[in-house]
Amino acid sequence: MAAAVADYTPVKIAANKIKKTNSELIIELKKTKDILKTLGEKKSPKQVLVGFALETNNEREYALGKLKSKNADMVVMNSLNDKGAGFGTDTNKITIFDKSGKEFNYQLMSKKDAAKNIVDTIIQLYYA
Repeated sequence: MAAAVADYTPVKIAANKIKKTNSELIIELKKTKDILKTLGEKKSPKQVLVGFALETNNEREYALGKLKSKNADMVVMNSLNDKGAGFGTDTNKITIFDKSGKEFNYQLMSKKDAAKNIVDTIIQLYYA
């Protein structure tokens, strides 16, 4: 997956701007469709499905769980706990897990280099 899709979406969509009339606003949310899981259910043996896991706790455990439960071939994990990684910065620190049990750990690098390492790992594992 190449985009961070929201896990939840509002139940009711406002047709117009919501004006400040009350001191509180409660928004009811519903789960969005699990795109990675849907693709994992439909992928062919010729396809390589790579998911992403941005985590804040139990990072490794959740990333490995996602790898299996979504039928992905690889999961790229990054943590919001790592300084210089995540949002609001041009750097990231990633770990790649593949379905055969291999683990690739990378130190802090530019997001451009992280993307290159992800593509290089896909090529190494599935096309070399």
